[in-house]
Amino acid sequence: MRRTMITAMAAGLVAAPAAAREADKVLMSEHPQGRAFQEAVGYANAVIAGDTIYLSGVVAGMAKGESDLAPGYDRAFKAIAATLARAGASWDDVVDITTFHTDLAAHIDGFAAVKNRYVKAPFPAWTAIGVSRLYEPSAVVEIKVVATRPRK
Repeated sequence: MRRTMITAMAAGLVAAPAAAREADKVLMSEHPQGRAFQEAVGYANAVIAGDTIYLSGVVAGMAKGESDLAPGYDRAFKAIAATLARAGASWDDVVDITTFHTDLAAHIDGFAAVKNRYVKAPFPAWTAIGVSRLYEPSAVVEIKVVATRPRK
């Protein structure tokens, strides 16, 4: 059976299995603790497929002692910028943003104010979704972006 399948694949009669993602196009956390978590759960910071960069969601929330969400949003946008830079892109290359908010009405204005410090016109597509909770219990927003690699 195996020899028949290999012969059929070689003859082009059966599609070859999809190639695995190339390791140099999968961006994992640069921090050992973050990378260990990613490997345990099974995800990457970003995957580059052709000219498209897909980032995993980045969460934002308040750190101990903070009374405002703006610093948490800022940390998340800086983390996304760092991942984009590792992929050879920037916020200018983002074509789609999806955000998940645990209290959309209460957070959207403050979130948009911070977002607009990073995201400039012409603006990417943006979808904001209200959710009951996020994976990280202290998070109030998760930000997911898709970017294209800039043309050389």
